Amino acid sequence: MKTLVLGDVPGGTITTTHVVENYPGFTSVTGKELADAIQEHAQVYDIEIKQEKVLKIEKNECFFVSGRNTYKGKTIIIATGTEYKRLDIKGADLPGVHYCALCDGPLYTGRTVAVVGGSDSAAKEALLLSEFAQKVFLIYRGNELHPEPVNLNRVRTNEKIEVITNTNILEIQGEKRVQKLILDNPYNGSTQFSVDGLFVAIGLVPLSGIAKDIGVNTNERHEIIIDKNSKTNVEGVFAAGDVTNTDFKQAIIGAAQGVTAAYQAYEYAKKKKVYPCG
Repeated sequence: MKTLVLGDVPGGTITTTHVVENYPGFTSVTGKELADAIQEHAQVYDIEIKQEKVLKIEKNECFFVSGRNTYKGKTIIIATGTEYKRLDIKGADLPGVHYCALCDGPLYTGRTVAVVGGSDSAAKEALLLSEFAQKVFLIYRGNELHPEPVNLNRVRTNEKIEVITNTNILEIQGEKRVQKLILDNPYNGSTQFSVDGLFVAIGLVPLSGIAKDIGVNTNERHEIIIDKNSKTNVEGVFAAGDVTNTDFKQAIIGAAQGVTAAYQAYEYAKKKKVYPCG
């Protein structure tokens, strides 16, 4: 099969992950190193990889994928992943609000920062920031954090990290950049909380918009619905990774779904004898 891979950000969201410890074959690796290794392996074969954002997909006898250019294909695999969920409060657009500790953490060496969120991603962000910042506050609206046990233990034993639960951030304030947070629950007797920066880790949003354009079904969370063979409801369209309705968002699961989707795309093209299309 002649294969074209299109993507806006090489490697996707995992490249912003500091440490990956649950991908077989790698005891511990950064997300960027893992993504680079996978791409290097892929480039051994006769495929074309282009850094180009896909803006639209159309389906006729073929699939027409449009970005800066338009490409024609017999089948398509959508593996667009997710993007960070934005904090929707006043002041969230101030400089000093970040969504990637790996990218921006070094800016806060010796300073005080806060992370908002209670997931494994939030715990990892706090742990990474503790390598740079003097103090890291992990603020969560629930009763207790829910990261993977190993990361929960690391947070609890890290002297630089302090967890604040049952607390929401109502507003972010600052003259030209983040200076303080307004909380709904007093901390040390005050709802005003001074920080130098805020890192947001409140979840991810599936990038499924282009799939909906061609009638692909999604669930209430806007994840692409697939079956055990990575098939969608649209003939010739397959999906893999975090953009799908898989229960666990892990790199190894996305990779496995990618293999399944590629195999099924080949079987579809072979059985339908769509040579050539269009």
